[in-house]
Amino acid sequence: VDEEEEYECVSVLNSHTQDVKHVVWHPTQELLASASYDDTVKLYHEEEDDWVCCATLEGHDSTVWSVAFDRSGERLASCSDDKTVRVWQRYKPGNEEGVACSGTDPTWKCICTLSGYHTRTIYDVAWCHLTGALATACGDDAIRVFEESASCDPRQPTFSLAAHIPRAHSQDVNCNSSGRAGTLHCSASVRSTSVEAEPSRRKSPRVSFSRHMSLMARAVFPVSFLE
Repeated sequence: VDEEEEYECVSVLNSHTQDVKHVVWHPTQELLASASYDDTVKLYHEEEDDWVCCATLEGHDSTVWSVAFDRSGERLASCSDDKTVRVWQRYKPGNEEGVACSGTDPTWKCICTLSGYHTRTIYDVAWCHLTGALATACGDDAIRVFEESASCDPRQPTFSLAAHIPRAHSQDVNCNSSGRAGTLHCSASVRSTSVEAEPSRRKSPRVSFSRHMSLMARAVFPVSFLE
């Protein structure tokens, strides 16, 4: 923002070679992450009054649709057209694990890959900042929630499927996670023609979107947790 409270462009980041699908800020630092059609995730920070790419995360075999930092900012989750979710950990120079770093820049290493759970493209991923759970939005019309095992090594975490909500548009889904019973209910749905509040909530407004395809769900309602 300049002196007249107008926005001006201070940097154009063109490190990707294909479409940029998603950008997200680090929760506590001026660090930016982006996901791209070129199958990579890139991170940027400010250096000498300009923004530069400081890391490129490679490992996905197809388009990376979305990225999300956890609450601490030490982990980054990415989801892809290759039907996997990858969890990346930041290692600073001189780390106890012995992960090599280049100069003063930290290294981001993939410490977990979630595969075999999704049958189509994963369009969005989100961390729960209260519990550390991961949620994914998939092209197979389902939402999945994963929980990290409490007994696992943080350097090699394991996530298990805690809830699978198929076609979560009109009915209750009962789920049991780690011995705890709970009910997940969808209060709004994204269909090919409309998004409508749950009928039982009479005070909730009805919102209609004409001629929106189901694949636009992520643009209308990105997966998000209440912080």
